[in-house]
Amino acid sequence: MKTFVLDTNVILHDPMSMFSFEGSRVVLPLTVIEELDTFKRSNDERGRSARLVARKLDELRKGGKLSDWVPLEHGGQLKVEIQVSGGLPKAFSAHTKDNEILSCAQFLKKQGENVVFISKDINLRIKAESLGLETQDYEKEKVDPSELYTGWREVAVASDAIDRFYKDKRLDAVVPDLAPNEFVILKASDGSSKSALSRYDAKAQSLLPLVKADTAPWGIKPLNVEQRFALELLLNKDIQLVTLVGLAGSGKTIIALAAALQQTLEEKLYRRILIARPVIAVGHDIGFLPGTKEEKLTNWMGAIYDNLSYLLEKPKGALETADMDIQMLVEEGVLEIEAVTFLRGRTLPNLLIIIDDAQNLTPHEIKTIISRAGQGAKIILTGDPHQVDNYYLDAASNGLTNLVERFKGQSLFGHVTFTKSERSQLAALASDLL
Repeated sequence: MKTFVLDTNVILHDPMSMFSFEGSRVVLPLTVIEELDTFKRSNDERGRSARLVARKLDELRKGGKLSDWVPLEHGGQLKVEIQVSGGLPKAFSAHTKDNEILSCAQFLKKQGENVVFISKDINLRIKAESLGLETQDYEKEKVDPSELYTGWREVAVASDAIDRFYKDKRLDAVVPDLAPNEFVILKASDGSSKSALSRYDAKAQSLLPLVKADTAPWGIKPLNVEQRFALELLLNKDIQLVTLVGLAGSGKTIIALAAALQQTLEEKLYRRILIARPVIAVGHDIGFLPGTKEEKLTNWMGAIYDNLSYLLEKPKGALETADMDIQMLVEEGVLEIEAVTFLRGRTLPNLLIIIDDAQNLTPHEIKTIISRAGQGAKIILTGDPHQVDNYYLDAASNGLTNLVERFKGQSLFGHVTFTKSERSQLAALASDLL
């Protein structure tokens, strides 16, 4: 039986991780409990995770002493280990929390346990391996980004099948494993130039023509096939969850905002627009910001304000400015710009919700956001899995890629992966070369 020693960051990433190792022993060093204690008063997701873990451990106490292997439902056992004197080399002599956790794992190994050290800290895993410990990342929710569902594919069909598609406005599914709302580019197999764009309708079990793809919401015209696919999802009220994933400059955010303005201000399908981003610094943090919450958020939401200013830009010579329009929409309650941190506990009916930079959220945080949606709400998540700024996440473990993989078979979900940058020739070159 293996003994899994969990690092603090694993518990904060997934509070239920201690129940994920079926039939095995799970050890939480006392140092981990002490570190969780420092987070419990925080109002962010880490604080909530710390409090949830404390409640779960308190429940386990009913089954025995945590210092002496408490049984778990899946057949395994859990223990809080107070012994940390594992005899680390002199290079590890600094009294850090990380080294105390490593020392605990080393102590258990010397006691004859088949120890596996689990941490999301790469450097700590390297240190553990240098001690001869078997070590792994926490991979329960990992997704291979190279195999991520793209939301669309290209299929070769007979030329007459494309003719039938245009005539009948439908075509039986040409491949057996299509997901609901997956897009198919039909190409003639005989080498002719015939082609068609279609969306798979799971109820009809057929490929149907695109209805909204050629519209220009709020004056924004799609520049490529991927953007046309995205508009088809964004402007379809029956599709309540949309994810747009792709490289920088591919138009994810601006096309989502344009569709939101169109459906909220023009078509009145939603009460208001709520836009949120995770507040995570790129590079060195600049520290505390002065002002009210709204004034602080202005600094973090620069990308959102840039896109909104472009969409609301007036013709030359007009007295009104885009900034005035944004402020007016906020004051009228039509537009709300918020940090993801403040969404927890809210119920959001009949709102169009845009979560930008969603690759910086954990799967647990994504679950918290999606569960806020009330009746008639629509949620759009955008992000680039290869631009993760959260220290403990990567392209494989972030909440956005996890969400795409989990939801790809649901009829109310649609996804598009963008591969082309439309921001500028320079931006496209940067994405390719850097």
